Amino acid sequence: MKKLFLFLWLLITTSLYAHEGMWLPTLLNIDAMQAMGLKLSAEDIYSVNHSSLKDAIVHFGGGCTAEIISADGLLLTNHHCGYSRIQAHSSVEHDYLKDGFWAMSRSEELSNPGLTATFIIQIVDVTGRVLDSVDENTPEEVRNGIIKANSLALVDEYTKGTVYNADVVAFDYGNAYYLILKETYKDVRLVGAPPSAIGKFGGDTDNWVWPRHTGDFSIFRIYTSPDGKPAEYSPENIPLKPRHHLPVNLKGIHEGDFTMVYGFPGRTYEYIHHKAVEYITKVSNPMRIGMRKKSLSIIDAAMENDDATRIKYAAKQSRISNAYKKWIGQDLGLEAYDAVGKKKAFEKEFDNKLRANPELENKYGGLTDELGKAVEEGMDANLARDYLIEFYFYGPEIFRFAGGFSTLAQMYLDGETDKAKMEEQMNKLSDKTAAFFKNYDVEVDRRIFEALWPVYLNGVPAKYKVDFGRDDVKDTQKMADLFYGKSVFADREKLSGLLKKDGRKAAKKILKDPVYLAADAIINNYRDIVKPDYDLNNDRVNLLMRTYTRLQKELFPGKVFWPDANSTLRVTFGKAEGSKPRDGMAYTYRTTLTGIIQKSRTGNKDYVIPDRLYELWQSKDYGRYGEDGILPVCFLGSNHTTGGNSGSPAIDANGYLVGLNFDRTWESTMSDIMFDPAICRNIMVDIRYVLFIIDKYAGAGHLIDEMTLIE
Repeated sequence: MKKLFLFLWLLITTSLYAHEGMWLPTLLNIDAMQAMGLKLSAEDIYSVNHSSLKDAIVHFGGGCTAEIISADGLLLTNHHCGYSRIQAHSSVEHDYLKDGFWAMSRSEELSNPGLTATFIIQIVDVTGRVLDSVDENTPEEVRNGIIKANSLALVDEYTKGTVYNADVVAFDYGNAYYLILKETYKDVRLVGAPPSAIGKFGGDTDNWVWPRHTGDFSIFRIYTSPDGKPAEYSPENIPLKPRHHLPVNLKGIHEGDFTMVYGFPGRTYEYIHHKAVEYITKVSNPMRIGMRKKSLSIIDAAMENDDATRIKYAAKQSRISNAYKKWIGQDLGLEAYDAVGKKKAFEKEFDNKLRANPELENKYGGLTDELGKAVEEGMDANLARDYLIEFYFYGPEIFRFAGGFSTLAQMYLDGETDKAKMEEQMNKLSDKTAAFFKNYDVEVDRRIFEALWPVYLNGVPAKYKVDFGRDDVKDTQKMADLFYGKSVFADREKLSGLLKKDGRKAAKKILKDPVYLAADAIINNYRDIVKPDYDLNNDRVNLLMRTYTRLQKELFPGKVFWPDANSTLRVTFGKAEGSKPRDGMAYTYRTTLTGIIQKSRTGNKDYVIPDRLYELWQSKDYGRYGEDGILPVCFLGSNHTTGGNSGSPAIDANGYLVGLNFDRTWESTMSDIMFDPAICRNIMVDIRYVLFIIDKYAGAGHLIDEMTLIE
């Protein structure tokens, strides 16, 4: 009877909570996972004493996830994660974006300066040591100083005399701290990528949408020094010999099967106040969507008209469009799910529980009201910062490019007389200039400026508007003529010529340049006016959130709490399953190659496919990757994922690779703020489709031969 009761309890709690949460691999609810079908132990998933699944999981380039799939360091990630590297190697003559790339020998693999691959060696709970000598009454400034000093000491203790690096990371708004010990490799080479017609099949039409048919994968390889240590690129380097690589399950995945996604989710905001949700959905997201829509209309048209421009702007367009469409879906989902209403109801219940405990009420009464007030009072500074991000970092590039010359300008202002130092800086800027203009079109950038400049000027709250020192800043055409007609930063030849002159003379001219002056005004305004208010209020909100999240655990002991994602290694688990997200709509759990063919006949430019893929479908030449006469392409899971999980492995109950996470359904984008287990689904490409493209489509079967296949 006891065993039966335990089973039923696990079954109930699993059905309620298993789909939600991004769990540190050191804090897994392994009983719930095994109740769902997992065949592994906690040690199999995470161990510091022997190889485990964690040793195959890679933080790719600091923004995506990847996994090791061979004993020779072969690394699998998303096509969109490798996209900027594929684009960097592409030209009109060698259009790897359009045609794909496959290294048929190790000597053909392409190096990628600056690209890193990081493994997690150990995750250590250091909360007690970090917060040593800190209590609830410690002034925040003193507390921060103690935390910084203790964290630096811990990092030194764990890394001294090793090749490792480490960070001490705050969780739950500073209620907990973990030391993350890491090993980073710097020689990561491109091995293979399908053409964009496969790797980005569906384009913007299908982004964040189900049914999905995207072969979103690319392949790299990690290299080490001859003695197996991390090293910069060298022809003498050898392929990594990993601690673990994921076996590949050729049987694939089926509806109802256990799935686990292991990776580095970026940011979630599960516990924020309803006022913060209102700001996101009513203010920030609409502004960002509007600005990006304007940019994309210009970039898309330019890319459509010219192959050279298409290659130049491919990665930029993808970077801008991805979040644009996500935010639209996020707003729709949060509104349909009544996220604000649910937050208000929870806050009311929180207040009631607080009042029922006189001791806590005496200390923390009014906490939710104070938190809501703090969020409201910080909205203008938040909005000014959001406008800066959208205009300066995602809008016209010329200002950000000019801002990169501030070091040279400051050297001049500081009276630097060392010609060698000035020359070194000039050489760096010459390289920066060559790289910038390789992927830049001045006319495209001007049109983006003309579209966004009035939105930026009018939208920033009055207190935080930039003083450009001119009366004519609202004359958009006049400003465009000034910035793009008279600035040295809009003319590659003039700028390159300037950088060949004496460093002090070049700096003197740059300090008078209209684009540099505008960029300097924008950044100084943020640093001197916006950021102090933003930081002050953000610190206030975070301090209240630290108390709020701590008390939630105390007042709701039966509720499951997981720490918000913060780009640290996490595990999420669920099942391969569809959903019914809207009235009259049902998502089946998987798609097939036949769906690609059907879409290709619609005439939509995002659905054009290579002839070779059509021929393979027509002949049904699926080899060992097909199943009952079909070729699976993508599948859905109820795993809780977010940005940063791109490229994460989808792992089955036995620890085998069955897919590659790359997206969520449109309704699911709200899961960064509020997760609904009934409708939130992540999208994964079936590993059998990946192998089919490598082998049957590209003829790169030598890569399959490296892998450990489970038949």
